[in-house]
Amino acid sequence: MIYGRTDCGIQYAVRKSGSAVAYCALSIRCGTRDEEGYSSGIAHFTEHTIFKGTTKKSSSVINGFLDRLGGELNAFTTKEEIVLHTTVLKEDLPKAANLLFELATSAVFPDSEVNIEKGVVIDEINSYKDSPSEDIYDKFEEMLFCGHPLSSPILGTAASVRKIKKEELLRFVREKFTPGRMAFSIVADLDEGKMEKFVGRLAEKWFPGAVAPVMESPVTHPVFRVAAGFEKTVNKKNHQANCVIGNTGPTLYEEKERIAAILMCNILGGPANNSILNYELREKNGLVYGVECTYTQYSDSGIVAVCLGCDRENLEKCCRLIDRQIDRLQTDLMSPAKLAAAKKQILGQMAISSDNGETQCLAMGKSLLAYGRVLQDDSTKGKINSVGAEQIREAAQKIFDRKTLSRLVFL
Repeated sequence: MIYGRTDCGIQYAVRKSGSAVAYCALSIRCGTRDEEGYSSGIAHFTEHTIFKGTTKKSSSVINGFLDRLGGELNAFTTKEEIVLHTTVLKEDLPKAANLLFELATSAVFPDSEVNIEKGVVIDEINSYKDSPSEDIYDKFEEMLFCGHPLSSPILGTAASVRKIKKEELLRFVREKFTPGRMAFSIVADLDEGKMEKFVGRLAEKWFPGAVAPVMESPVTHPVFRVAAGFEKTVNKKNHQANCVIGNTGPTLYEEKERIAAILMCNILGGPANNSILNYELREKNGLVYGVECTYTQYSDSGIVAVCLGCDRENLEKCCRLIDRQIDRLQTDLMSPAKLAAAKKQILGQMAISSDNGETQCLAMGKSLLAYGRVLQDDSTKGKINSVGAEQIREAAQKIFDRKTLSRLVFL
């Protein structure tokens, strides 16, 4: 793998694969947290409407451009980034890459298309209300980060989306879609040196004459931790109860704490059937269909959340069982055998997940934006293997501290 930075400031990473399918992604450091001075939800709405026409291509041409090649064009928005990505046959990679840069630099946001897409996004917002498990997590995050840029909902609100105009979209792209905020990643069965030269030509074509500014660290915000927890119950009149229990966690840059939190969350409520909460609540007691402990990392904070849905009459029993298992993690040291098995499990999960070109490509872009380099698998493996039982206990004690722990319930 080769990674670096073009003359205009775009970070890039290219990796050779053994597949006839090629992947490329343009990641831009401008997510929901960067909407100050704009309508709420404009980052996500930009991602939707950027496909609605450029100075050279109409919406219909863009929609069919890669489809005719058997390829795919997609995008997503997070709290900290917008990502445009494609999947094509390797011989069509230049067409796909040029299309991503054309969208990022030449979108025109026609009024008629913008108005149509408002209806689509508002429908998406309303659909979340019909999914309590998604709605409650968004509300929990909003309350946990109250007053902080990370509290803003990615989709915005129906009222804020209705206010978005073409001029605001053009201003957002002009200010945020700059080379210094971009990372371009490729995974393809092509020579890495040739791919690197191709990226250089691509950057010069779409940002002619641009010169990279002096590099600044992407960490520009102070670390955020909640000072006190909250507990709230909302009567939604749903047939089941949904609950989120959680707290702020380590940032992307608190390396030791972050790795320990990843391992601790996987032990407590990871995707495997033998995770503590899945075994205790589902397999042993049959109280839930699913329960999980998630950890989302941001540049200046993080969020660890235990999420579940169950029959109303089982909610308090579920919460008691969760509290009991958390208490054990905070009090008892894991045995060497159990800790070794937990590490083996998460490393296997990570290896299986990353054995996919698209996953690799997207992870490379995220890593470049966060760290200015691509994290190597061997390095990550070494960091996980270095975590001790005491670090797991400390992670549980800090993250699930009763003074700052919060709970939101939808009934």
